[in-house]
Amino acid sequence: MGLLDNGLKGNILAGIAIGIGAAVVAPAIIPVLSGAAKPVAKALMKGGLVLYEKGKEAAAEVGEVVEDLVAEVKAELAEEGQEKAAAAAGEEAAGEETS
Repeated sequence: MGLLDNGLKGNILAGIAIGIGAAVVAPAIIPVLSGAAKPVAKALMKGGLVLYEKGKEAAAEVGEVVEDLVAEVKAELAEEGQEKAAAAAGEEAAGEETS
């Protein structure tokens, strides 16, 4: 434990020194950083909004394609059902004629 205590004391003192230095320097640096950060933040937000709009458009296009495919499949299923019904009716008619 003695080894760990010595190591932690050095790290604590360094941490305190860094904290005090940051507290002294922060009032001078924060206005400069906020002035530089605002344009960067605005640019990031603009980029995000553009990507969001493009994503919405892409999702709408995909939705339309899926709706078209569903409509085509339903039409094909309905057509197959009518063909099967007509074939079944033809078989019944053929069966009645032979009786």
